[in-house]
Amino acid sequence: MAGSQQEHQKIPGTSLDKRAFRDAQNRMVHRIVWWVIGIVVALVAVVGFMGYRYVTTSLAAVDPHATKDVSVRIPSGASTKQIGDVLAKRGVIKSATVFALYAKINSYSDFQAGTFQVAKSMDLKHVVNTLMGNGSTAGTQVLVREGVTVETIASSMDKYTKKNGNISKRSFMKLMRDQQFFKQLAKKYPQLLGSAAKAHGVRYRLEGYLFPATYTVSSGETMKQLVTQMVAKTNTVLKPYYATIKQKNLTVQHVLTLASIVEREGVTEKSRRKIAGVFFNRMDAGMPLQSDITVMYALNTHKTHLTNKDTAVKSPYNLYKHTGFGPGPFNQPSLQSIQAVLNPSDRSAGYLYFVANLKTGKILYARTLAEQNANIKAIGSDNQ
Repeated sequence: MAGSQQEHQKIPGTSLDKRAFRDAQNRMVHRIVWWVIGIVVALVAVVGFMGYRYVTTSLAAVDPHATKDVSVRIPSGASTKQIGDVLAKRGVIKSATVFALYAKINSYSDFQAGTFQVAKSMDLKHVVNTLMGNGSTAGTQVLVREGVTVETIASSMDKYTKKNGNISKRSFMKLMRDQQFFKQLAKKYPQLLGSAAKAHGVRYRLEGYLFPATYTVSSGETMKQLVTQMVAKTNTVLKPYYATIKQKNLTVQHVLTLASIVEREGVTEKSRRKIAGVFFNRMDAGMPLQSDITVMYALNTHKTHLTNKDTAVKSPYNLYKHTGFGPGPFNQPSLQSIQAVLNPSDRSAGYLYFVANLKTGKILYARTLAEQNANIKAIGSDNQ
């Protein structure tokens, strides 16, 4: 019995005593680790909850019971962050940061410049819709359509005169011919208008630079402010492409000129990219572009069919007679047409010609004049 008790007794310094000590240490370490993990999880949960609550409350109205509207002025060319700062300072949104994140997540970038009537009772979604032209705004809404010329825009101006006496066809055309005004804009937007300033033989230096969009003009704003909005919008749209334009050894004037032709020759993204490829192939081959769009601009008229006399008209804009891009844009091209020029397709196919079926919109492409004539004959029989 005595021998048995001695056998199970813990003797200090023995391996049994050390094992027990290590076990106690491990248990303590595990407790500490679990305590740390618990604290971290709790902190993450608290931060996550606070972040969620912050975003949720920032999406809600500042004051659901507010009854008065707040007039907010969004300057031309303002970035999303700058717009958020303006709204936050006016007290109509809770967070400029959440506004910017909301716009980015939803790919909202088409914010209009001008004066808007918003309210503290609006949630963030309602405020954003208002700024994008989907809500009530203070001022006159002026629309510039894709593919229209300066003179077509001018013709639409008189219908806005009753709402804003500063807007008229006469005041618009006066600005289009105002070289001093153009120089002021070129100084403000050198990357955009630098090549336009150097162009020769242009009819209107701002042709092609008045981006297609809806613009808001408050009652006190002038025609200069409206046109500046249009140019600022073009600069904002093209800013991501300036580096690409330079890499391709093109100028902004070149890109907008060719895009303005592509705008009217093609309809879909696919056809515009393919047509852009045809035009680049023709220029590489030293051939004139021979686009009817250029002749009609030279004649300052619209025709379904051109005569030999038409295509012989003396004008730098007649690209039946002259090679290259021509003096400048023929209308206001869309972003899709600009992108088509910067990323043309099917160039390796060697197409030099195309013809469209006016009834179906189908476009046939050809590498040789013989193929083109056959395509014209085929489309002619389809139209009969």
